[in-house]
Order: sequence, then C-alpha cells, then structure tokens
Amino acid sequence: MLFSIIIPVQRINSYIFETCSKLKELDNKNFEVLIYPDDIEENHDEMEKQLGAKIIPSGKVSPAIKRDMGAKRAKGDILAFIDDDAYPRKDWLTNASRHFGNPNVAAVGGPAITPESDSFLQRVSGAIFLSRIGGGFPERYRPIGTIREVDDWPSVNLMVRKDMFEKVGGFNSAYWPGEDTKFCLDIIKAGGKIIYDPDVFVWHHRRGGLLKHLNQIGQYGLHRGFFAKRFPETSRRLKYFIPSFFVIFLSAGMASFFIHNNFFNGLFYAGIGVYIIALIIALFQIQSKEKKFAVSLVSLFYIFLTHIWYGIRFLQGYLFTKELKSKLRKVSE
Repeated sequence: MLFSIIIPVQRINSYIFETCSKLKELDNKNFEVLIYPDDIEENHDEMEKQLGAKIIPSGKVSPAIKRDMGAKRAKGDILAFIDDDAYPRKDWLTNASRHFGNPNVAAVGGPAITPESDSFLQRVSGAIFLSRIGGGFPERYRPIGTIREVDDWPSVNLMVRKDMFEKVGGFNSAYWPGEDTKFCLDIIKAGGKIIYDPDVFVWHHRRGGLLKHLNQIGQYGLHRGFFAKRFPETSRRLKYFIPSFFVIFLSAGMASFFIHNNFFNGLFYAGIGVYIIALIIALFQIQSKEKKFAVSLVSLFYIFLTHIWYGIRFLQGYLFTKELKSKLRKVSE
C-alpha cells in the first residue's frame, strides 16, 4: 500500500522543513511526498533534495485546490493529507494502514496535538480545545476515546482511499475553510466509512496571539453557520448553535437592566453563574492535560472570547450569508 502525502502551503517555510524531517522518520517508508506552494522556489532542485519531496507550484489557489491537484498527480493508493504546520508521529502511516484492510473504510483521521515546543500563547490557543466546554471536540486535539466511526474530520490529519476521492470528486474547492466538512459528507453519502483512531496522530502548531486565534475561530464559525443551512446533515447540530445562544443570552441579559425587571435580572445572574461553573470545570479538564497552570488559566479568557466571536460569526453565516465561496477557488491559468 503506497501512501501519497500531500501538503498545501503558501510558500516553503521553517514548518515544512520540520514536517519533512519527521516524515523521514516514519517507520513505514512506502510513501511519496508532494508539496504545493503558490510559486516556484529558488534553488528548486536543491530544496527538493533537502525535503525529500516533489515540489509543484500551484499558483495562488486555496488549499482545497492544491489537494485536488496533488490527488491527480499522486501514485499512491491512499492520499494522506497533512498541513505544513503539522508533523506526524513515526507510526502515523502504520497505524492508519491497519484500517484500510477493511474495504468499507474510505478514510481515517486522528487527533492533532499542540507541541510542547509551541510558545505560551500558542499553547493557550490549543489548550481551549482540550475541554468540551472550550471546543466541543477534544478528541480532535488529544488522543482520547476508542476507535469509532465519525462523519466529519479536519484535513490537518486525514487519509482517504484515492478511488473514493475520485468517486466523490475531491474537495469542493468553492469552500475554504469548511471544504473538509463537505468532503467528509460526500464520502458518507457515497457509502464510505470514516474511522477515528486516537493512535493516528500528528502534532499541530497553533496560532500565536489572540487576534490570529480569533480570526481562525471566526472563519470556522462563519462557515459552520452557513453549512448548518446548506449542509444540515452534519452541521445542523445543537453544539454548533450553543455559542450563538450564549451571545443572544448575554445581549438579552444586558438589555434587561434597562427595563429594571428583577425576574429577568435574576435569570441573567443565574445563567452567568452556570457559565462560571462551566469555566471552572473546563479549567480542571484542561489542567489535567496541560502542564503549565498559567496556560490553563489564560485559556479561560480565550474560551470566553472564542464563544463570543464564534457565536457572532455563526449567526452571520446562518442568517445573513447567502453564498460563501473562497476567493482562491479559481485555478490560475
């Protein structure tokens, strides 16, 4: 079984060197590496030798299109997608390959863990996802639970049979981010199974700084809100709406102070109390995995702002966005 590891990237950077160095340490050597930067790099041939990869310029297009381009060129039976700011454990391919022995398994995904080498704020950005209260899907960010079927998985750590990829038409490059949600839905509709395995994991560097974190979260919220009405099968779920309900609750609570209604004010205070208790629970959940207490503590501030901004952007996508297409969807001529 040959794996084709496909990595979209804007330009060759320090992260991609780290990724490729870790790929060379994989215990399964039956793979090729295809890297898709926007433009041709200086010292192209020498860089290919250093990275142990084929570097193919794609033009300024979305990561979804780069992955589609990689799939067409790939020689492997299995397409292994990973981001340029992520790197795998040495048994990444070995652990994934055991699932593809089942012909009904179309794709395999695993968690993406924040490296200990990340900066303080990167660790904070990653820490919020260690709690269900913070991110809702802790299994995507740490190796927990058992092997099971899922219907949605991020492309930072996702492998799929090439024949299934071709059957569903690849990623829907009109959407980014969010193309992986649509892609997984297409696989499910085509009758394929997607398997989560906590031992198929990679490390994934997080966003450094609050604004970068919120920008990423806002994009997720906008697309999930839009997908909740466009692709309700896997996106119209209660957990995705909860941050928006929280935003509405806060807005209504603050408005109640102007009408001086003790009943509504009491409900607001009670709701805030419940939320504070939830944050305390999240603190203990995060601290059980995060070694630095300061990271866990600051993550509570990040969680609050994440809920607010995700909730606002989700409402924007769900109620006010008629169409949502990537500006980078068109392949350069």
